[in-house]
Amino acid sequence: MNKTVTVAIIGAGDRGRGAYGQFIKNNSDKIKAVAVAEPNQKKRKLFADEHNIKEKLQYNSWENFLNQKKLADGIIISTLDNMHLNPVLYAMEKGYKILLEKPITPNLNDTFKVLQKAQKTNSDILVCHVLRYTPFYQKLKKILKKEYIGKIRFINHIEKIGYYHFAHSYVRGNWRNTSVAAPIILAKSCHDLDLLYWLTDEKCIELSSHASLDFFNENNHPKGATNKCLDCSIESECPYSAKKIYLNGSDGWPTSVITDDFSYEAKIEALRKGPYGRCVYKCDNNVPEVQTIRMTLTNNIEVNFALTAFSDKITRKTSIFGTKGEINADFDRGIIKINKFGFSEQKIKVKKSKSGHNGGDAGVMKEFIKMIQGKNKSDSISILENSIESHIMAHAAEKSRFNNKVIYLDNIRKSFNYKE
Repeated sequence: MNKTVTVAIIGAGDRGRGAYGQFIKNNSDKIKAVAVAEPNQKKRKLFADEHNIKEKLQYNSWENFLNQKKLADGIIISTLDNMHLNPVLYAMEKGYKILLEKPITPNLNDTFKVLQKAQKTNSDILVCHVLRYTPFYQKLKKILKKEYIGKIRFINHIEKIGYYHFAHSYVRGNWRNTSVAAPIILAKSCHDLDLLYWLTDEKCIELSSHASLDFFNENNHPKGATNKCLDCSIESECPYSAKKIYLNGSDGWPTSVITDDFSYEAKIEALRKGPYGRCVYKCDNNVPEVQTIRMTLTNNIEVNFALTAFSDKITRKTSIFGTKGEINADFDRGIIKINKFGFSEQKIKVKKSKSGHNGGDAGVMKEFIKMIQGKNKSDSISILENSIESHIMAHAAEKSRFNNKVIYLDNIRKSFNYKE
């Protein structure tokens, strides 16, 4: 019988407390949180109370926590993007097994520092590329392995971020500006780039990318609109109204991000004083709302990828075209359609999971428990070495769109002397 593994949390926000903390609460026979490091006193206390963490094991910074002797089997690092590097480097020195939120770091040089340190210290790091662990993409992977549609020749993949999700995270929120967070192609779409690599088992050889920010800027500020939604006389006509997004009766995400107190008065106060009440046309965002990448993978697979802010649903759709048929996969609906040339269509319905990211959050936590227990690494595991490729692709895409040229990824790999 396996003993209950122990973990510490660095960053008790939406992911640390909401996703991973919730899994820990629901699986107390398998995993227990024994320490927390979080600078926000209210968030720190909420997490500590939910997990019965002793006061002496509640830390107001990751430094104070990691200056202690090793306190747990594993550590979950779920801070903001630009705060990943130092905690993960110190955690490796302490000998922790690590679950690291994506992206690994916003900077590719720093990402390879993490890899080099992991190799030097023989550390185990699992990156939260949670879509690998969803029943939906696990099923799609199995279908592709059986080569029902022959050799893959072309993939068209689109990430529909959702209009309110984009406004929340990438116009008003923590990922709105590359001065404080990773670019969207890395912060958000490294999930998709990782999927393309994992589903095909093929690396990207070359790519070109284009992106634009055309709508969420001051030029489109409507006549008669104010700088804050609460004071705006025309906000009822705006789909991006903060009142519609956060005062709709739901206390789940994204409302859970803006305040820990879900009273109506507290929500109003958060919108009045915080960043989430701002007009979407009057923010300090510099994140593109549409980005496309054209890629060539090894084995002559051509890929088109696009992300868009402008969608009603939050989903991903993938069309895969092979020499003997095609597959159309809709993540939100859980439907995979297989059309073998000359045969009737086969439709597969994958049951949705109640866990976050359609089962991916629970899946990565289960894998982390196995990693701590020293069990065999599975085919689907998103260990650090497997997750690097998506970061190389994302940084190449940024380089391409800013320099308007094709990027050859082997040049990047060689510059870091990297071979998987």
